[in-house]
Amino acid sequence: MRRTITNMVMAAAVVTGFYAATAKAQTTLSVGDKAPVAENITTETLLTGLDHPWSMAFLPKDAGMLITERSGNLNYLKPDSDKPVVVDGSPKVWAKGQGGLLDVVLAPDFAETRNVYLSYAEEGKDGKAGTAVGFGQLTPDNTRLENFQVVFRQEPKLSVGNHFGSRIIFDRKGYMFIALGENDQRPTSQDLDKLQGKIVRLFADGRIPQDNPFVGKQGVRPEIWSYGHRNQQGAALNPWSGALWTNEHGPRGGDEVNIPEPGKNYGWPLATFGINYSGQPIPEAKGTEGAGLTQPIYAWKVSPAISGMAFYDHDRFPSWKQTVFIGALAQQRLLNLKVEGDALKDEQVIFEGERIRDVKVSPDGYVYVLTDTGDGKLIRLGMKE
Repeated sequence: MRRTITNMVMAAAVVTGFYAATAKAQTTLSVGDKAPVAENITTETLLTGLDHPWSMAFLPKDAGMLITERSGNLNYLKPDSDKPVVVDGSPKVWAKGQGGLLDVVLAPDFAETRNVYLSYAEEGKDGKAGTAVGFGQLTPDNTRLENFQVVFRQEPKLSVGNHFGSRIIFDRKGYMFIALGENDQRPTSQDLDKLQGKIVRLFADGRIPQDNPFVGKQGVRPEIWSYGHRNQQGAALNPWSGALWTNEHGPRGGDEVNIPEPGKNYGWPLATFGINYSGQPIPEAKGTEGAGLTQPIYAWKVSPAISGMAFYDHDRFPSWKQTVFIGALAQQRLLNLKVEGDALKDEQVIFEGERIRDVKVSPDGYVYVLTDTGDGKLIRLGMKE
């Protein structure tokens, strides 16, 4: 605990000196079960039989898509096919609990390099695990990943099966952000010598940018962009501002959406809208806010168990423009919220009855979701004309 407090003080000093103070964030609370349910939605199940699918990525030129299964398979789904092909060459994963093969993202320069990035749970020497990220080159026939190399490892490895995160997002300048979980070890989110409960910012090859907020600070991991996060399982780049947005699971209540800024502390476990699964307060929490802690922009007092996240900026369905989709696992629904600058409002339910793990907007403007079960589905959603 002494190290945690020391790191917090160090972080506060660094942030005060390195970045100008900003206005206190205002948190909007979810309307919860009062959210209206949309009635004009079309659904089409395109694929079944997936083993806890976790993420998907659309290949350019209508070449199909890649889908990860938590058990370890990276799949290629050809256009108009109802059976995916397993892509050879993906890394060995630690498929226990919430661990396994997780996010899949195409490199910004995929057209030239054919680099595909994966995040996954990786086993350590003592039987525990942490999140790793690497990339390989997808062959022209989309059936093999070659020359896979790891560019990031979460250290130390502390997970016994929980809270790996993780999402990979590239910004407009080509920086790679990795949203990480705290391995169900609450205090580590505040420990700046650890990579649990953090967002890290790297170059695509794993090098550390020298303008990261904690570069050169003794006892602090230079990869860190922001900290005080719990279990981040949704992230997307806002197409209107270019900013990274993330969402994370709270405990029993306290799911939240953040716009992570460099060097800032997002509070977990010192501040939360949730309580422990036992019904008791979080031991470290002092309330829903605290000095030096940045508030989420949106929070749920009752946890939907939020997951994948995707902004909608397409002309196909105009009423969805300027909104964001967020999946929910426990509440088995797909949420949609209006984006107004750095705020969210007008929450509604687009689809329900399935555990939604990931959501993406396709190049032709439809919304695709993956359902998190042993017989997982790929479902396409649209709106009635």
